[in-house]
Amino acid sequence: MASPSSTASSASLGFEEKLWKSADFLRGSINAGDYKDIVLGLIFLKYISDAFEARMQDIGKQTQDPKHEYFGFDAKELCEEPDAYASEHVFWVPHEARYGALVASVRKAGNAERINDAMYAIEQANPKLKGVLPRTYHQKGIANDKLGQVIELVGTVGLHGQGAQDKDVLGRVYEYFLGKFASAEGKLGGEFFTPSCIVQLLVNMLEPFSGTVFDPACGSGGMFVQSQRFVKEHGGRIHDISVYGQESNPDTWKLAQMNLAIRGIEAQLGGVHADSFHHDLHPQLKADFVMANPPFNIKEWGGQKFQSGEVKDPRWAYGTPPAGNANYAWVQHFIHHLAPHGHAGFVMANGSMSSNSSGEGEIRERIVRADLVDCMVAMPGQLFYTTQIPVCLWFLARNKKAGKVGDRVLRNRQGETLFIDARKMGEMKGRVLRELTPADIQKISDTYHAWRGEGGEYADVPGFCMSAKIADIEKHGFVLTPGRFVGAEEVEADGEEFLDKMQRLGADLAAQFAESDRLQARIKGNLGVFMGEVEK
Repeated sequence: MASPSSTASSASLGFEEKLWKSADFLRGSINAGDYKDIVLGLIFLKYISDAFEARMQDIGKQTQDPKHEYFGFDAKELCEEPDAYASEHVFWVPHEARYGALVASVRKAGNAERINDAMYAIEQANPKLKGVLPRTYHQKGIANDKLGQVIELVGTVGLHGQGAQDKDVLGRVYEYFLGKFASAEGKLGGEFFTPSCIVQLLVNMLEPFSGTVFDPACGSGGMFVQSQRFVKEHGGRIHDISVYGQESNPDTWKLAQMNLAIRGIEAQLGGVHADSFHHDLHPQLKADFVMANPPFNIKEWGGQKFQSGEVKDPRWAYGTPPAGNANYAWVQHFIHHLAPHGHAGFVMANGSMSSNSSGEGEIRERIVRADLVDCMVAMPGQLFYTTQIPVCLWFLARNKKAGKVGDRVLRNRQGETLFIDARKMGEMKGRVLRELTPADIQKISDTYHAWRGEGGEYADVPGFCMSAKIADIEKHGFVLTPGRFVGAEEVEADGEEFLDKMQRLGADLAAQFAESDRLQARIKGNLGVFMGEVEK
């Protein structure tokens, strides 16, 4: 049974705020989008430098260990051999690109140029990073002394030496920063950051233990990171999943490459940034799992091209999506890329569950009649840093028949859809942001897995969940809003007789009316005295 990740993003590493100060140094001189690239680039550089130097020390020790294959080698010579680092998935960092070299020169002119040169040297030494690292520090117009302060501050944080959890340490720093940047950048931040609790819920519902995972709107790669973490935490092998993705924003695409590189995740992101609708980089891919948080309600997505009939696109099997909203273009894009036994889980604006404009209702009806909708989850509000638009989670399944997936035996759910209303869940983290708790994630995912027959007994719970048949959905005009199906939550009876309760409530109401009249008279009297004083 799925369980929430033990590495929740809200947990503190102890030095995140210190790193955030490095961004504060630059505020006022550049915008949030630029300092994101600057600071995250330096953190990446610091991490791979720390990892390189830690590996160098290990090599020295191994040449002195009679039980190791490096015993008797010349330590100095072996430390300059790139293969000794690649074998442990450590990037080779040339002398001039090591973080210590940058720190040693911060008082000199040319900090921006030295960072650019270091990034270039690392790309040259590690082909998989070519074209990924930020090399625009000289274009930002940052004062040399300010940039020097940031270099020094990042240099004081040790990002390595935490044993087997090293990559998780940096990943957690990335999660913390991505959240901070999303908050600071406003709407733009939503292009690359999906709240960790939503990612955890998607992963725990789908349980991608093995197979192909695809995210055609992958942002910073959070779905892939969490999928790998899930497999690892449940005793699986991370190489049992293959990762494919696509991202249209060039800066975010680079950020995803960096985020995945430090985790050692081999991902196929298409080699370039590209729009999934107009340049599908994986046209033949049929994935076991599709997970995504695509941009909501996008109007300018180039839909006119498909409306005109200029292109007959095989993805629009359930109807051509409207030119003014990309929601059902995304839904059908996900369906198109599902394998015969594939499952999809993705975030959508609530309007996708009920909209009937521009043919969306007809598309949704065809998708329901095709028995693709596995589960719908209504989410609480205020989950995103960047938008107050209420969202829902869609879960699709190509095959709902009874069967066995690995060690799991699935119940036949053909012609049925599970509706879950989670709008009352979550806890406020500050004044404007809500977050699902581990217990919330557990309850939702356990309910789904029990319904699928993977453990526990499922039962409808008024106000929370209901299993509905296609005929039930048809009665509601193919609207998929969970609130229409789950009904009202049962309220425990207080034991008071109806007539007694009505008499008590009536007496309370009469007393409140009398108090209202008394206060109103007092206010009028005070106001009359005040007006009399004014006239004098």
